[in-house]
Amino acid sequence: MAGRIRQADVDEVKARTDIADIIGERVALKPAGVGSMKGLCPFHDERSPSFNVRPQVGFYHCFGCGESGDVYTFLRRMDHLSFTEAVERLAGRIGYALHYEDGVAAPQNSGRARLYEANAAAAEYFRAQLATGEADAGRRFLGERGFDAGAAAHFGVGFAPRGWSGMLDALSKRGFSREELLAAGLVSQGQRGVYDRFRGRLVWPIRDVTGQTIGFGARRLFDDDNGPKYLNTPETPIYRKAQVLYGLDLAKRDVSRQHRVVVVEGYTDVMACHLAGVTTAIATCGTAFGADHISVLRRVMGDDSQAGEVVFTFDPDAAGQKAALRAFADAKRFHAQTYVATGPDGLDPCDLRLQRGDGAVRGLIESKAPMVEFVLDQRIATYDLASVEGRIGALRSAAPVVADLRDPLIQPEYVRVLARRLGMDTEDVRREVERAGRRDPDERRRMTAAPAAEEPAPVQRVTIAHLPRTPDAALERDALMGFLQFGHRLDTALLRRAVDQPFRTPGLEAVRQVVAEAADVSRPGWAVEAIDAVREPYRSLASELLTMPFPASTVEIAEASTTDLARRLVRRGLQTEKTELLGAIQRVPADSEQGRRIRLRLRELDVERQRIDAED
Repeated sequence: MAGRIRQADVDEVKARTDIADIIGERVALKPAGVGSMKGLCPFHDERSPSFNVRPQVGFYHCFGCGESGDVYTFLRRMDHLSFTEAVERLAGRIGYALHYEDGVAAPQNSGRARLYEANAAAAEYFRAQLATGEADAGRRFLGERGFDAGAAAHFGVGFAPRGWSGMLDALSKRGFSREELLAAGLVSQGQRGVYDRFRGRLVWPIRDVTGQTIGFGARRLFDDDNGPKYLNTPETPIYRKAQVLYGLDLAKRDVSRQHRVVVVEGYTDVMACHLAGVTTAIATCGTAFGADHISVLRRVMGDDSQAGEVVFTFDPDAAGQKAALRAFADAKRFHAQTYVATGPDGLDPCDLRLQRGDGAVRGLIESKAPMVEFVLDQRIATYDLASVEGRIGALRSAAPVVADLRDPLIQPEYVRVLARRLGMDTEDVRREVERAGRRDPDERRRMTAAPAAEEPAPVQRVTIAHLPRTPDAALERDALMGFLQFGHRLDTALLRRAVDQPFRTPGLEAVRQVVAEAADVSRPGWAVEAIDAVREPYRSLASELLTMPFPASTVEIAEASTTDLARRLVRRGLQTEKTELLGAIQRVPADSEQGRRIRLRLRELDVERQRIDAED
């Protein structure tokens, strides 16, 4: 068995990998100062971005929850990989051949890598089967919905043969065990043994945001198939349907650029939207749109302002209306504005494209209406507005929706909208909305809002926020920030002299000691190693110093500013020593040897101070 990966290879793979590319597949990152990027944290829910990434040093830190680390840490936390699996994944990504140390036991493999490999092999198998004669029903299904071979290839659509073990046999020949295929959800266990889970169906690969296949959705084709219309992969270690969005791997770049996402109801709707030019369309996978989906989308679209748009498409039938109300309950988790688009004559995007063309699909999305208005219409639709009793009933049903709008500019507008819908006096509607707002908050939330996200448990750690607000602390903080981020660009002698000066702030002193012990600040990765060496509870403080945006507009200005901070520290050290010596000279005879040495040292300090001043 292969041993441990050589440390030189581990370092080389990390050096060749841009951490911003890896994190950027999950989180929309924006520039946040010199050499720094920022986005919504993938490890906890937050309304504004506090997750910082420094690509040049290969490190990330969240100022909200305290999570930090390098690219390997990120993959291990996000995808639950072992260290070896994380290195191997990145090595495969850049085409780097790893070397292993013989005779050393490899870390325990979690098996997740094999599940990814099995799903990738299954996707390849299904795609190949779509070209066989047996798959004629599948090709006909696609053709009848306006999808040609190119569209099928783009989305990776395949076909599962009707036999009991076609895929099982094919993957077994490739070295996958039955236990691995069971764990991946590709086969099922019955009284007569193991058999293919997907049989006689059109198959869509379900991929995570990085593009790795983690499961499948399969559509029934034959009348004698007694299974459900759509059959999905069951929950597995790598497939959690509440966190997966079909098509996000293809849509993520445009979602991030446009700050818009279109939520549709099925695989063919996603295909139709993308082919029609609506390339931000995604869909859930056999489950209702919920809080976990929102968390994923907010990170990808960079949802930190009201400039974004989330457009839901729903069928106008009862099921679609119910889905819309569920979505509205969670929609307030978005900063972005939420809308609903309903197709003409009840057509979904796939049928709309088939009957009226690509332009009609684009028009559907552009004809969106605010979700609040859609929900209000649903609330009052069952009441007879021609009668007094009907209008009063509709008002009482719809008022909690408006009461739950907390924006002081938006709520009065929707009071007027509701009054127009009901044909009632605006002041009467406003009073009822106020009454609804005074009702039991728990009852109102059950009617119109999503439960509040749980806050992360407080972590006992020292952060920048805990530092004293003193000139000494500010100088030491800014200097350490500059040393960690731009130390490799500074004069080595000056940097060494500055970090050898004791600090007066305990937390910053703990970080300084580690920086002072760094042997070579010109070596890539030195700052990350230094952070790891900082003792608790100050490690989070060190991580913040490394990732916090440095107050400069260019690298050159940052370098000059850090150089100035280093000189200020040296000057402070010289002044401290001078002050101590001036006190000491008062306590010794003027003509003593000790007094002579003190006067000599005082002259040396003045010369050193003049030399430092001359360098400015």
